[in-house]
Amino acid sequence: MKVGIVSPVVTAVPGAVAPWEEQAGIHELATIARAADRLGFAHLTCSEHVAVPTAVAAQRGATYWDPLATFGYLAAITQRIRLATQVLVLGYHHPLEIAKRYGTLDQVSGGRLVLGLGVGTLEEEFELLDKPFGGRGARADDALRALRASLGAEEPSYAGTHYAFKDMVVRPAARQERVPLWIGGSSLKSLQRGAALADGWVPFGLDLAGYRALLDKVERPAGFDVVLPAGHLDPVGDPGKALRRLTATAEAGATILNVTIRAESVDHYVEQLEALAALVDLDPAT
Repeated sequence: MKVGIVSPVVTAVPGAVAPWEEQAGIHELATIARAADRLGFAHLTCSEHVAVPTAVAAQRGATYWDPLATFGYLAAITQRIRLATQVLVLGYHHPLEIAKRYGTLDQVSGGRLVLGLGVGTLEEEFELLDKPFGGRGARADDALRALRASLGAEEPSYAGTHYAFKDMVVRPAARQERVPLWIGGSSLKSLQRGAALADGWVPFGLDLAGYRALLDKVERPAGFDVVLPAGHLDPVGDPGKALRRLTATAEAGATILNVTIRAESVDHYVEQLEALAALVDLDPAT
């Protein structure tokens, strides 16, 4: 089983962020990234919001590091761990913007990019960026098709319902022949979108029974990733509970586990990673 890390520091959701994270910066994040890389964890995450309305920040938090800048730094100090956006909002970008910027990241990281992508829900943020909120689902579907045609191609061409381009050069292109695309969201539609147009589903906000119920409704292609949150774990303090939670998440249908680590400091966080890696017998060589 692959285990990825929901990165600390880069977001600060009220009620979930640890006190030490409030004063932490890139050096603390780098310490954690190096440890996760060394121990064999599958990926680190970073989410995208340009600007969060003040009224919404009380629930979702106001801290969102930019994934491109963050992952560019982490790519330079790690060797094998994947860098997963969780998630980029498709409606904020032209597909070729994503192909160029994140294709470059895929190049500089040696082919370690995972693009988590979502339709988006913050209407105020769409309005701020002068992007249409209505019809964003259909626009996102077309963007996904355009991205699949563009990532890794130096001369991409595509003609769809919302996006069309040809006779354009995008260089550098992504290093991977097929950059993994994961679709975020907690609805049946998000899973259907992932199964039809992407390589995986990275949901949030439901319990394990809720994830299982949705998975039972959708036929998924071979090799499709189901990236489920295993919750907040304390493998040093309660390894038995941590293992039970990981097992239950896998039994709910996960092919990759997304874990959030309980910690009181950076050093404690690294201890927790070491304990978790031993608990699930991670192989640093894979």
